[in-house]
Amino acid sequence: MGYRVGVDIGGTFADFCLFDEATNDILTLKVLTTPARPGSEIVEGLRIAEEKLGVPSRNVESVVHGTTVGVNTVIQEKGAKLALLTTQNFEDVLAMARLRLPDTYNLLSHRPPPLIPRDMIFPVRERMSAFGTEIQPLDESSVRHAIASACAKGADGVVVSFLNAYRNPAHELRTRDIIAKTAPHLFVFTGTEVWPVIREYERTATAVINGYVHPRVSGYIASLTSALRSRDVPAEPLITTSSGGVMKAELGKRSCVNMLMSGTASGVIGAAFIAEQAGIGNLLTLDIGGTSADVAVIADGKPQFGSNEKVGQHTIHIPAIAVSSIGEGGGSIAWVDETGVLHVGPESAGSDPGPACFGNGGTRPTVTDAFCVCGLIGQGRLAYGSIQLDRARAVAAVGELAEKLSRPLEETAQMIIDVAVSGMYLEISKLIARHGIDVRDFTLMAFGGAGPMLAPFLARELGISQVLVPTTPGVISALGSLVANVRSDFISSFYNPLTEQTLPEIVAVFDSLKERAVNWLRDAQRFEGPYSLFFGADMHYLGQSFEIDVPWDTADLSAGNIGELRRAFHRRHEQLYSFHVDGAEIHIVNLRLAIAAQAEKPALRRWKSGTGEVASDIKSAVFLTGAWREAVVIRRDELLAGQFVLGPAIVTQPDTTTCVPDGFRADVDPLGNIILSAARS
Repeated sequence: MGYRVGVDIGGTFADFCLFDEATNDILTLKVLTTPARPGSEIVEGLRIAEEKLGVPSRNVESVVHGTTVGVNTVIQEKGAKLALLTTQNFEDVLAMARLRLPDTYNLLSHRPPPLIPRDMIFPVRERMSAFGTEIQPLDESSVRHAIASACAKGADGVVVSFLNAYRNPAHELRTRDIIAKTAPHLFVFTGTEVWPVIREYERTATAVINGYVHPRVSGYIASLTSALRSRDVPAEPLITTSSGGVMKAELGKRSCVNMLMSGTASGVIGAAFIAEQAGIGNLLTLDIGGTSADVAVIADGKPQFGSNEKVGQHTIHIPAIAVSSIGEGGGSIAWVDETGVLHVGPESAGSDPGPACFGNGGTRPTVTDAFCVCGLIGQGRLAYGSIQLDRARAVAAVGELAEKLSRPLEETAQMIIDVAVSGMYLEISKLIARHGIDVRDFTLMAFGGAGPMLAPFLARELGISQVLVPTTPGVISALGSLVANVRSDFISSFYNPLTEQTLPEIVAVFDSLKERAVNWLRDAQRFEGPYSLFFGADMHYLGQSFEIDVPWDTADLSAGNIGELRRAFHRRHEQLYSFHVDGAEIHIVNLRLAIAAQAEKPALRRWKSGTGEVASDIKSAVFLTGAWREAVVIRRDELLAGQFVLGPAIVTQPDTTTCVPDGFRADVDPLGNIILSAARS
């Protein structure tokens, strides 16, 4: 028995969770990221694990990695130069998109420019009907002309996406073969290979993002594999996916779009694992790192999924754990616009140079600097001792902003925190409405390096009565990588009504999807253990323009219980929109199947028990609600289950700091989690 390692690389830190299979212990550590040398932070982390934690690299049996390299490529617009080959007269598919404003209430808003400019889109003479029959044969001379034009313009790769190819991909496949023969230096992706769904724009846009990030993702995975070999790690690396599962890293070189939300999904999986152990079913997760705050919904113990998630300004249409990323993280920079209004983010100081108080050369004020000025952090070293906060530098950075605003220093720092919380409140309110939930029934779980700092302030604004801070909040995404199941999603467009007559065809499609899924698990993943299947459909009432994803019970599908399948849609529609229409015709757009194989989960140890209020002789001055006051300072490892702390208080630990504002009480549950709630008399 050896060690299983989960790694999450964010904007500022690389987090490590190491599970000892012999003792059931979980060890954690953090190292600063090295954007200029991808993979080197993993080498450094494994070196520290061996030298300081006694974990030999040769004993590491698995490495599961959550990465932001794909999403950062899209956000920073540093991807490949692509050419798009599409059906003649459909060259404007990306520019036209869905002809909707990105902001319905802003007539001046505009869509981002496509990742492939118009002069890199080339027509091909061919045509398939909506039923998959050939209307116009593939004109191979037009394919060769398009390839020559793409090469002349310096394309790195090609995306091929033809009209109605989801019904019959023969023309796409033949075009791919021609490209491989005539221009072998170009990499090629087809729309049906990446995500074979109805609707040309969604299929094409998803394939484009896949191709756009391919060179950087592929290069990163190669660097990761090389880095592990340099440490004599015998394990083949795994990558977490956007849907919260894992797959072999080598597959990620082609299935790039499926790992775009890798890092954020890992955090939600880790949070769901902690919540299950703590007996909490409804959860709003708040993962705040150096660059962003990521929020997701877990209802009845299950992470909620979406298929139109935003990556920067662009949308992907594959199943992904629904995570809303907000541009307010611990390293988000505060600034004043030309009208004198204070803003926070989306620009972040990252790890280089980082917040001013880190002492690495940063001079611009960040949210972390604001907390430092207010005395809410800095009572000990952070990031497992790698950072000693320099309050003087934070004061200097925030002080420049205070002068611009003509406000006192501490008041300016509190304004930065308030603006960051306000931005989170706005975006989270949208997420709450989208999922149709009542947050009064939910617990807010705070993790990430900055999550426990900001969570109580945000909970107060949202009206959430309880905040959970896990024992190692700074490395929950790494823990999520460690406990994630092997999982993949499969889809087939099925544009038909839900009726007794279409049921046999529905079952036949699911049988085909099941065969593909099991083959993927056995052949691509080489996994021979038991698995679970999850069925669902994208459905809408006849005449609606948008569909919703509805889970289906396997037993109802097997029994042909049409009535219950219809009621499942009605219930979901009622939950989201507060109404349903009995008797209305229901249409299916896509049929979905997910396969998952359980990973071995570590058992969380129960905390030592104690009673009463925690006493501490250590005090610290903190600036809260417009005034300086005295707060107790408590080390997290000194807390016992059953004890409580009354705010204002500061709880320190190696990977984060938990703020307990005045009016809050912090209780310690049997697993060592801190539960923040409004103080009881």
